[in-house]
Amino acid sequence: MSLQTMGERVDLEREKRFLAAHTGSHDRIYRFFRRRTDGTTAEDLCAEVFRIAWEKSGQDAELPVLVIFGIAKNVLRNHDRSLSRSAGLIGALRSERIPATPTEESAVRDAIDNLGPKEREVLLLTYWDGLTAVEVSHLLNTTATAVRMRLHRARKELGRILQEQSVSEGTPE
Repeated sequence: MSLQTMGERVDLEREKRFLAAHTGSHDRIYRFFRRRTDGTTAEDLCAEVFRIAWEKSGQDAELPVLVIFGIAKNVLRNHDRSLSRSAGLIGALRSERIPATPTEESAVRDAIDNLGPKEREVLLLTYWDGLTAVEVSHLLNTTATAVRMRLHRARKELGRILQEQSVSEGTPE
């Protein structure tokens, strides 16, 4: 048997182990996160669990549901720690803010305050502090892709909130 054939067999076995673990536990893991977080966060955390499971599937070990739940528990614990750090960071940023004057700037600040904590955090770190997606990802212990997605959601939501504010104040669209 050639090395290439042996390597392909190992990759196929790894893929089978991973797919079996994914099929057997994905819905349960998603529901585990969904009971504890919002839908978007549950999806992100579930994806992180299966990224880690993929890495573990290369270690010639089966991935029973309990192992996957153990990974999920650790991912949730890391997420909660990240939220705690984020809350402290947002509190520090709020304490540094200059009192707003009744201008367009205060409308933007009010809109930012109405964002979800993750979106607000990424938006402030990116635009207020001038950090790149990679720098924010290191700071928040997540991936740059996740940061870019949160930033996209934050900008979209901020636009929606500002649009609602302008309509409710009678300002033409």
